[in-house]
Amino acid sequence: MSLEEKVNADLKTAMLAKQEAAVRGLRAIKSAIIVEKTSGAGGVISAEAEMKMLQKLVKQRKESADIYVQQNRADLAKTEQEEIAVIEKYLPKQMDENELRVELKKIIENVGAKTLADLGKVMGVASKQFAGKADGKMISQIVKELLSAGA
Repeated sequence: MSLEEKVNADLKTAMLAKQEAAVRGLRAIKSAIIVEKTSGAGGVISAEAEMKMLQKLVKQRKESADIYVQQNRADLAKTEQEEIAVIEKYLPKQMDENELRVELKKIIENVGAKTLADLGKVMGVASKQFAGKADGKMISQIVKELLSAGA
């Protein structure tokens, strides 16, 4: 079952159950799928493109939620958090910080990185290896920390 079929089935279920948060999140995914399909992809979206699209949706909502929190709009932040929870169900399980730290140490050792000047080498490998499994911002932060500490 493709992502689009799964989302459509889940959307129908959520609408019948009157689950507002799920409906909002699923409609956002469905909308992104339609935009992606009509943007010249020939109507077919690869699994990798689907994952990137879902990550982008989550990232947008996290940024919005952060802004709402800063502006003391807990009601709007809560809405964004609910949609994040729905969208994340369709992403692979995210690595926690400890797992990521261990794997990044291995990558740093393998590429022979010693200083922050080698950040690009490590990030290139890490970004491909952890695509969809970890947030790029977190990867970058940990790599910088490890390289500045001398791995």
